Amino acid sequence: QVQLVESGGGLVQPGGSLRLSCAASGSIFSRNVINWYRQAPGKERELVARISSGDKTYYPDSMKGRFTISRDNAKNTAYLQMNSLKPEDTAVYYCNLIQANNFYWGKGTQVTVSS
Repeated sequence: QVQLVESGGGLVQPGGSLRLSCAASGSIFSRNVINWYRQAPGKERELVARISSGDKTYYPDSMKGRFTISRDNAKNTAYLQMNSLKPEDTAVYYCNLIQANNFYWGKGTQVTVSS
């Protein structure tokens, strides 16, 4: 059974930085595509970053240059480095792993950007 646990969220001022972690178990991690999504209250869940098994990355234009996704296969962990944070980045951030065309989700970690 695939399980994902996110950590690293919290309260940060505008312009600040956070690094989120996603620890995975029960998968062949090095072969998986990893995504980070976020969901704000009353809004639909949106993709913020993706990394393939070959370390190819994708970012929507609004995150490009501010967010960086990476992975450490030896630790079965993926990361999301977030810089220059804005109030509109406030959301619950979720890790997603794709295996055998199925999506697996963590429970999320809260990120709040506020003065």
